Amino acid sequence: MSKHQKSEYVTSDLSQREEEFKGEIMTLNMGPSHPATHGVLRLLLELDGDIIQKCEPVIGYLHRGDEKIAENMTYNQFVPYTDRLDYLAPLANNVTYAIAVEQLANLEVPQRCQAIRVIVCELARISSHLLGIGVYGMDTGAMTVFLYTFTEREKLYTLFEELTGARFTTSYTRIGGVARDVPEGWLSRVKNFLDGLLPVIDEIDTLLTRNKIFLQRTEHVGVISKEDAMQYGLTGPNLRASGIDFDLRKRMPYSGYEQYDFEVPIGTVGDCYDRYLVRMEEVRQSERIVRQAIERMPDGPWYAEDAKKIFVPPKPKIMTSMEELIQNFMLVTEGPQMPAGEVYFEGENPKGALGFYIVSKGGGVPYRLKIRGPSFCSLSILPKIMPGHMASDIPVILGSLDFVMGECDR
Repeated sequence: MSKHQKSEYVTSDLSQREEEFKGEIMTLNMGPSHPATHGVLRLLLELDGDIIQKCEPVIGYLHRGDEKIAENMTYNQFVPYTDRLDYLAPLANNVTYAIAVEQLANLEVPQRCQAIRVIVCELARISSHLLGIGVYGMDTGAMTVFLYTFTEREKLYTLFEELTGARFTTSYTRIGGVARDVPEGWLSRVKNFLDGLLPVIDEIDTLLTRNKIFLQRTEHVGVISKEDAMQYGLTGPNLRASGIDFDLRKRMPYSGYEQYDFEVPIGTVGDCYDRYLVRMEEVRQSERIVRQAIERMPDGPWYAEDAKKIFVPPKPKIMTSMEELIQNFMLVTEGPQMPAGEVYFEGENPKGALGFYIVSKGGGVPYRLKIRGPSFCSLSILPKIMPGHMASDIPVILGSLDFVMGECDR
């Protein structure tokens, strides 16, 4: 037998035995206790060898019940619970909830309050993206990036503590304003932080963006088309990475965002690499917004004068005035009295559009409160984009979606 004939024989023999070599479909549970799932997320996988055939996300392990808790609390009492939704950006959650209730009460906050809210929302975006990018670097095997981003995030937490009194769960925003004005010298310290931020982002850019291993692991992996992004209700960086120009700060401005000059980064392919690039550029744009807000910071009150029936009086007045003491007692026991009606408001959070739908029948407690969590929608697309990838791609795809389970199991 010639060499050519032997080759044909071997090839024919292998094709006949293809079914024999094919492995069984294996069912595998990834999570809910797994570092790559970034929280108590369970993925029910069906694998053919190392290729994903089916992926079903299973949630519900946190059992939060925030929406039902809100229906048994006054409007003011629920503010700390919003910290626990996207607990990587509590300041932004506070603002979105407060604006929803203010729209229900037909209340407008002063310019200084709006500027403070813009600053804390954008600093929260920077903080969230720093952690997301750093952890994403670890998901793809780059440890150094995490050390850079976590160092900068720690500086931000020091600023948050100076402003709010807490590092993690801040509860800073109030319905009708904020808890307190910015401390003396705080805005200068924020500017100093921003001066050192962009060089670090440029360093991360150098380390990661053109890294050959990072490119091989992220380019054309986990591609989400424009059509799928819209059909599955994606928002935020995950939507914009698929090439859709939609940002609530531009399309439906709130808190004076229409006054600021910034750009909305848009992707082209919709893969894991695009989602990384969009978040990197969003950090730079948030830095621009914060600088503008500091430069234009108006004078005046940091809470609405019309919010006296919502806002708890200052402590010195409570201790010295009977009227203020009675007002404080009524607000704490019965809550701020809201008119009957319903309202829905969405804010552009770091993870996407966070929405609050509130139904009021009057009184100090919402009749119904529903939360639209962006991370919940982001996870819903996993069954669509996971099949066909290898099991080693799972941490990369999950990290690129940048979800947080506090919003999913709300």
